[in-house]
Amino acid sequence: MHIHILGICGTFMGGLAALAREAGHRVTGCDANVYPPMSTQLEALGIELIEGFGAEQLALKPDLFVIGNVVTRSSEGRFPLMEAILDAGLPYTSGPQWLAEHVLQGRHVLAVAGTHGKTTTTSMLAWILEHAGLNPGFLVGGVPQNFGVSARLGTVTPRSPFVIEADEYDTAFFDKRSKFVHYRPRTAVLNNLEFDHADIFPDLAAIETQFHHLVRTVPPSGRLVVNAREEALQRVLQRGCWSEVQRFGARKEEPGTLRARGEPSAFDVLRGALKVARVEWDLAGEHNQLNALAAMAAAEHLGVTPEQSAAALAVFKNVRRRLELRGEAGGVKVYDDFAHHPTAIRTTVNGLRRRIAPAERILAVFEPRSNTMKLGTMKAQLPWALEEVDLAFCNQAGLGWDAAEALLPMGAQAQVHEGVDALVAAIVKAARPGDHVLCMSNGGFGGIHEKLLAALAR
Repeated sequence: MHIHILGICGTFMGGLAALAREAGHRVTGCDANVYPPMSTQLEALGIELIEGFGAEQLALKPDLFVIGNVVTRSSEGRFPLMEAILDAGLPYTSGPQWLAEHVLQGRHVLAVAGTHGKTTTTSMLAWILEHAGLNPGFLVGGVPQNFGVSARLGTVTPRSPFVIEADEYDTAFFDKRSKFVHYRPRTAVLNNLEFDHADIFPDLAAIETQFHHLVRTVPPSGRLVVNAREEALQRVLQRGCWSEVQRFGARKEEPGTLRARGEPSAFDVLRGALKVARVEWDLAGEHNQLNALAAMAAAEHLGVTPEQSAAALAVFKNVRRRLELRGEAGGVKVYDDFAHHPTAIRTTVNGLRRRIAPAERILAVFEPRSNTMKLGTMKAQLPWALEEVDLAFCNQAGLGWDAAEALLPMGAQAQVHEGVDALVAAIVKAARPGDHVLCMSNGGFGGIHEKLLAALAR
């Protein structure tokens, strides 16, 4: 089959392209931003990439067009190829639908859902299964360093494991259900749940409904792995649950629930009062401790013991862009992290704070780039998210609201600048040896990491 993918350079669609190519299909694709590293990864797989969404791509005559959710019906003519596909009555489908029909069918799907930690937990779970010799397939919205690729088929046999990051964002312009309802998991991780994606969801209750739809797809012999701390997830289960439930993360002893005892970098895993494993690893932060418990509980559904999981986590390397040290110059360390939601910012900062010496400073640099943050829906939470930093630097560029006003409760602790160059100049002026500069964005942030390191070196 020849498939042509619209929006191929996103992490999900790029991973789908890699899986399709590995499965023997001819794959081509287009996007408005065809650039490294995704472009080079795809070209290395022999996938032809085209810049833009021009209608002339109909001449490729693929068997099927696979449509990413970047594509919309646009009166401004942003996607003429989509309009031409519709006019010509040509076959098309969404990425999640294609994946469900051509990759996931017949596999034991382990889907990792949640507002935060999906990429990291998916990577942990895939690595645990790999370490146990199960050769899982996976599709992750990032690059797990233990694998070096974001997607692979693994062993393709009935009920062989496939681990997938299960996103609640909508599927396509013609299918407004969450992506994850297509995956039909036998094991579903519900890691956490709070309000996000204000561009498509009016409130938390609307997201809870989508999570309930996911719960409805899990079979009676399946397992739901649920964060015991999350009230929103308990409300989801109260709407109906037809599968086994394994809870994790309780703050006190509860029969059958997996919980942690100890610091996030070294902790015992307990089921009720019984110690079942000990994890000692390189990751920091309570959020990663909870991610680990979720991955262990999911792996146990495939017969991997907590002890085996702990051995795998001892050699687990986190995903790129998760508190990733990009370099050091002038005695200042510069990190990159994907955090963009206020809760993710807060937990990332806390993870770094736990890792460094008490006297060392954290300089947090962030851009409110996600659709939700651009709308200003969560601007009031930013001072709370940044409580543990010594200085905060915000990029005002592209915002329709006043970041300085939102950060006013932080006083002189916060600065707002217009554009990356102005941010770099301000950070270099404030930084001193021993500082940790934490750059947080769900995009490339204008290459700020390299610019900072070069300026600090000078």
